[in-house]
Amino acid sequence: MQEILGSKTKKPGLDPGTLVHVGARRAEKTTITILDYDEHRYEEKEAQTVEECFAFKGRPTVTWINIGGVHQVDIIEKIGNHFGVHPLLLEDILHTAQRPKLEDFYNYLYIVLKLLRRNEANDEIDVEQMSLVLGDNFVITFQETSGDIFEVVRDRVRNNKGRTRKMGADYLAYSLIDTIVDNYFISLEQLGEDIEDLEEELVMDPTKGTLQKIHAAKRDMLTIRRSVWPLREVISGLQRGESTLFKKGTLVYLRDVYDHTIQVIDTVEAFRDMVSGMMDIYLSGISNKLNEVMKVLTIISTIFMPLTFVTGVYGMNFAFMPPKDQSWGFYASLSVMAAVVGAMLVFFRRKKWI
Repeated sequence: MQEILGSKTKKPGLDPGTLVHVGARRAEKTTITILDYDEHRYEEKEAQTVEECFAFKGRPTVTWINIGGVHQVDIIEKIGNHFGVHPLLLEDILHTAQRPKLEDFYNYLYIVLKLLRRNEANDEIDVEQMSLVLGDNFVITFQETSGDIFEVVRDRVRNNKGRTRKMGADYLAYSLIDTIVDNYFISLEQLGEDIEDLEEELVMDPTKGTLQKIHAAKRDMLTIRRSVWPLREVISGLQRGESTLFKKGTLVYLRDVYDHTIQVIDTVEAFRDMVSGMMDIYLSGISNKLNEVMKVLTIISTIFMPLTFVTGVYGMNFAFMPPKDQSWGFYASLSVMAAVVGAMLVFFRRKKWI
């Protein structure tokens, strides 16, 4: 439930724009990387202090500043104040349970996205918030941790591959968004493999562990759905071209990202229906097993009912019980009982009950 509602540790009653980190507590130091480039040159460095970023403001080149870790409030406040980011947006950056959204402040855009990663330790999907601020010639990204999935974008800048070095900051923002959406397909592919294995286990030999796996798959689908569905609104708002920060040449690529987002949503809904169907199949399988057990027990009880009747009759204390006094009486009773059992088995077989 805490994952669904988000962390609410921020103290109530604070003024709007009060900067308080809300999210997982992290001990590692916040990292700051700077990538500044144009078509002919590029510069990459890891800043030791936030003040090193200030010199890149106003340059004619494209500057990408990536903040790895938003738990150090003073760093977020300093860089936000220097680049003119509204305090309410800085508050949202520090609150890591935001819904994916787009906010237009005319001279810059604020975009909230979700990064998905497979946690190998507990085999669950972890969600990390990434906030992106896009200006005329700069992009600032804020991540919860220092690691990311954007190394492929950095390689394109370093090696001058593709259009990144020839385009502006809007194309860089598109590249980052496209990388996030493409990473959704990787997470869904892994989840699809897990669902296939779960289907096979469900058909062959379902156990209590199977039920736990179904619940885990449903939880993962809910996590992905909460991250992807709002993203459709964000990309749709960008591709409409209402912001002057995204040039017409970049809007074409945003339409492609929007198509990919729709594909992700369709896949998520398909997987969600499959997992929901698995729960019904599991419950039906358990019910069928119970019915089979009850069927066997009922047949056994039905067979022994006439035998119990015969033994009960001959267990009564009467002096004259034919053929009680005959030497063949015991064997005759056993024969009658065996005949009754045989007749009942034949009847059950003809009715296809056994």
